[in-house]
Amino acid sequence: QVQLVESGGGLVQPGGSLRLSCAASGFTFNYYAIGWFRQAPGKEREGVSCISSSDGNTYYADSVKGRFTISRDNVKNTVYLQMNSLKPEDIAVYYCAADCENPQYWGQGTQVTVSS
Repeated sequence: QVQLVESGGGLVQPGGSLRLSCAASGFTFNYYAIGWFRQAPGKEREGVSCISSSDGNTYYADSVKGRFTISRDNVKNTVYLQMNSLKPEDIAVYYCAADCENPQYWGQGTQVTVSS
């Protein structure tokens, strides 16, 4: 069955870094753009970053541009989100999804907490 499994979240101090991973299975991974989304407490889910299926085109929300980097490995069926210079406003549950425009499959999420 379709699975997207996020990992790599945790507690980090402001200014620190985390690398999230999204491991996919059960669908043709390299046909899909893959996106990272996040939902902070009391807020709606928002798009963070997206990477196209094959040509490497990327999108970043203004709030993370210059700090986050998305990449993918179509052999390992995995997408990564390198998050640097983390801020308290980055606190959220981070989800990956297949198809950034109309997400079809979602992972269960991984918590990112930024606190001193």
